Amino acid sequence: MSTRAGTPVKVAIVAEFYPSLRDPVLGIWAHRQSVAARDAGADVRVLVLHRLVPPRASLTGGGALSAGLALVREPRTQIRDGIPVTYVPYVSPPRERSYASWGAWAAHPLSIALRRLARKFPFEVIHAHNAVPAADAVRRVATGTPLVVSVHGGDVLYTARKDRAGADAVAAGLGAAELVLANSHGIAELAQAAGARQTRVVHLGTDLPAAQRPGRASGPPTLVTVAHLVARKRHSDVLRALAVLAPRHPTLRYAIIGDGPERTALEGLAARLGVAERVDFHGQLAPQEALNAARRCTLFVMPSTDEAFGVVYAEAMAAGVPAIGCRGEPGPEEIAAAGDGFVLVPPGDIERLSQRIDELLSDGQRLREAGRRARATVAANFTWERCGQQTLAAYLDVRA
Repeated sequence: MSTRAGTPVKVAIVAEFYPSLRDPVLGIWAHRQSVAARDAGADVRVLVLHRLVPPRASLTGGGALSAGLALVREPRTQIRDGIPVTYVPYVSPPRERSYASWGAWAAHPLSIALRRLARKFPFEVIHAHNAVPAADAVRRVATGTPLVVSVHGGDVLYTARKDRAGADAVAAGLGAAELVLANSHGIAELAQAAGARQTRVVHLGTDLPAAQRPGRASGPPTLVTVAHLVARKRHSDVLRALAVLAPRHPTLRYAIIGDGPERTALEGLAARLGVAERVDFHGQLAPQEALNAARRCTLFVMPSTDEAFGVVYAEAMAAGVPAIGCRGEPGPEEIAAAGDGFVLVPPGDIERLSQRIDELLSDGQRLREAGRRARATVAANFTWERCGQQTLAAYLDVRA
């Protein structure tokens, strides 16, 4: 399936978000899908749109110089899990007012990088992660190579809704694709409304660890969230639920893995609620370290909104950790529909969230059964092997 006359399909992957030496977590899902496609039989190379202007958040507190130096010093060529990765530098105006135009800013450097790549690696398909800026930049280059675009949520939940320029850029990027891959059916529908001609759902995945969860035999019951600390991830809801549950579960703890602009506010909220001593802010951890830490906890809880898929739910569930997400979101609804071990609560409903946590913590048999079913749901639907096979099939379907 993976070959034409014995030759694997050659794919150039273009992404804005991708792991780097300075940030090994950023865009890890794009890298894992690249690895999965490679393992399924594709021959892949990666080009990362490497913006040389530091994010605004890093420009405060004397961090501008170090952030800028980290970007400039990032090695332009790297090997990640055996895949050659080239970081393509470009500059663009600030994100807040100009993100829709970043494809235009990145197009010329990308054109040079693609021509260089083609001389030694005659790619037959280009796979862009996100319509803006990656697919928009690719379409401006006009290589004539079939284009696949993955939509992970941001294009249709934010960029296309922000303003007319964003909607036009997303429509142009999606419209240039032979096939658009969406990470859930809800996102596929939004992509079609935003300009995609043909869509297909390809879920991201996770690896299945050994059936026995490490470290769960001892220690206090612990809730865990692995996510960037931003308001939409709703860490604050979990903190409030923790305060409600404290009298019934006096040893219950909450592990927060990740970092971001909401950390100070969350620390303050934990103090005001009287649960600060129960909360562990671990900060950003390396991907495998974060995964191992989450899988040692009792419940994965992330009642976030605007959740296109949420691979972190599947990562926890794969190890038998039941998960709780928010009702009405594309990804959580789809994971819940695929099987058991995943509980949905209404957005912002602290009472219902507290009840669902309490029900699982108060019944050991129910908790164990939920964990067993969570793992079975992931094994049947959300593995990287399955993702890789479906991604390879998409490449073969559009290859000229």
